[in-house]
Amino acid sequence: MLERETIRFEKTVIAGIITQNQDEVKLREYLDELEFLTYTAGGEVVKRFFQRMEKPNPKTFLGTGKIEEIHLYIKENGVSTVIFDDELSPAQQKNIARELDCKILDRTNLILDIFAQRAETSYARTQVELAQYQYLLPRLTGMWTHLERQRGGIGMRGPGETEIETDRRIVRDRIALLKEKIRTIDKQMAVQRSNRGAMVRVALVGYTNVGKSTLMNVISKSEVFVENKLFATLDTTVRKVVIKNLPFLLSDTVGFIRKLPTQLVESFKSTLDEVREADLLLHVVDISHPDFEDHIASVNQILQDIKSNDKPTIMIFNKIDAYKPLTIDTDDLVTEKTPRHNTLEEWKATWMGNVGKNNALFISAANKENFEEFREKVYEAVREIHISRFPYNNFLYPDYKENIAEEK
Repeated sequence: MLERETIRFEKTVIAGIITQNQDEVKLREYLDELEFLTYTAGGEVVKRFFQRMEKPNPKTFLGTGKIEEIHLYIKENGVSTVIFDDELSPAQQKNIARELDCKILDRTNLILDIFAQRAETSYARTQVELAQYQYLLPRLTGMWTHLERQRGGIGMRGPGETEIETDRRIVRDRIALLKEKIRTIDKQMAVQRSNRGAMVRVALVGYTNVGKSTLMNVISKSEVFVENKLFATLDTTVRKVVIKNLPFLLSDTVGFIRKLPTQLVESFKSTLDEVREADLLLHVVDISHPDFEDHIASVNQILQDIKSNDKPTIMIFNKIDAYKPLTIDTDDLVTEKTPRHNTLEEWKATWMGNVGKNNALFISAANKENFEEFREKVYEAVREIHISRFPYNNFLYPDYKENIAEEK
């Protein structure tokens, strides 16, 4: 009998801090997400550490006592990696590594690692590599990575040049090369976008792991990779979709996340061009996630950063089949009702039911629940954009001439 292959996860602990701007509830939410990120990257979180501080320790992020506590735990339990929820400065990373004598990662490094694992195409790999080098450059101090061996050591160093200076020059050269490669691919992609004609463009946007790819598969009848992990897909997928004889282009974009590394925003600018050039955004939200309102705020902030927050948008509240409101015992006179106790009908009666011109839908992409309502809403929005762009191109709409006659 064949034994089932077991997946070996790297034993990891995660750490964060409670501050005036981040209370314990918020920190626990962030650590939950950090644990999911760690699992996605191939790690198993065996312990969480956190400390209440006014601000991070400039030398070791956490206090000396907490660092010693972590050191003792990882020695006794054979832990190989410690991951911090916030981005560490180069000095903090160096000092912590010296104190703990193990692999030290921060949230940014972890996300970059996941992107590196998930990158399938040459373009995605180039973007991720650029982001990694941009992250690495200020952290070379005190590190001897022997990068010069990639280019050969003899004749590569000038008189008196140190190893770290050689590393920096090699990294800068690589960054310049990758940027040039991305510029070349960007031009090719811009030509591809221009060759798509004047069809209306619709982009799926949203937090990572909210079901965008599942929705893409259902509406376009395509096979986009879907997995219950963060950043399952990195490359933008574009499909031609037809609803009631009305064709349009639908793109599935990379998922957003809180504290998205600035290096990734920079290197994935061209991927985000699909969002910038879209005529209509479908903002997909996982309503079953307890922090979905924070996710909405994070996505809206990134849309604002890339100057795409003023586009026509339909809010798609997905995974209604998985939504379970918190319950309060009828005899419980202490627990106060919060938004997490809302039923779906109660949510619909809040701001959700009044997004734009009632542009909010509650669906389950996996079960195709309320899918016809979704198709109709998308059709009407695309139709409105199409008519405004081609006022005389009415062959798609049997009732269009009648409407014009009535207006006259």
